[in-house]
Amino acid sequence: MLNFIDQGSGPAVVLVHGLFGSADNLGRLGQALLERHWRVIRVDLPNHGDSPKGQSMVLTDMAGELESLRQQLGLEQWALVGHSLGGKVAMTYAQSHPQRVLALAVADIAPNGYRTNRHQSILATLTQLENQPGLTRKMAQQAFMEAGIETGTTAFLMKSLKPEKQGSYDWQLDISAIVHYYPEIIGPVPELPPFSGPVLFLKGELSEYLLPEHREEIVRRFPASKARVITGTGHWLHAEKPEQFNRHVADFLAPHMN
Repeated sequence: MLNFIDQGSGPAVVLVHGLFGSADNLGRLGQALLERHWRVIRVDLPNHGDSPKGQSMVLTDMAGELESLRQQLGLEQWALVGHSLGGKVAMTYAQSHPQRVLALAVADIAPNGYRTNRHQSILATLTQLENQPGLTRKMAQQAFMEAGIETGTTAFLMKSLKPEKQGSYDWQLDISAIVHYYPEIIGPVPELPPFSGPVLFLKGELSEYLLPEHREEIVRRFPASKARVITGTGHWLHAEKPEQFNRHVADFLAPHMN
């Protein structure tokens, strides 16, 4: 069962983070939606945060974990917001369980597959660090720097490095499982019936994750979708311009409160 944080009351919305992230990543959006009187449920994906390790990261399996959570919470319907990998999980869920979805917001990801080497240096460095005895934050930062991983990405990855006993640190990520399922993670959303409900795609202007070449596949799967671009942002649009991101999501979801 997924670890989750459940706050507020009202119609429910589930927030799903991206690869290497955790439930904390969309916390500022969660706060903005609480102020709009949503019940906000933030989850840790399998092998991330405090969710169980050694779990499947097949997209349909992760969408199934969301459905199990909905049933556990006794919700008839909910809205979904997903960033990056979380967006792929949310798209898979919407196509699998359309009757359960009030609305879907997808942040900077398409249903298409992506090239296999996109995270190669990150995965190699995390694998190197996974079982390193006496791991410290300084050691991890040094390894990311030597691998040429940019400062912003390093800061994001370091959020999953948590203190253990005797001053050492360990990852909240199951790195071996992520490596094993990586081809599935970067692959396309499974071929499922189109989702005809309301969908918003949010793109970071400077990001290469959501491009004109993806439009045909998006429209085929999500015929009622619309798109917005947040200028001056990359893939981490929710962190780079949170006020704009939060406003776009909240305004999109508002008509679908029931």
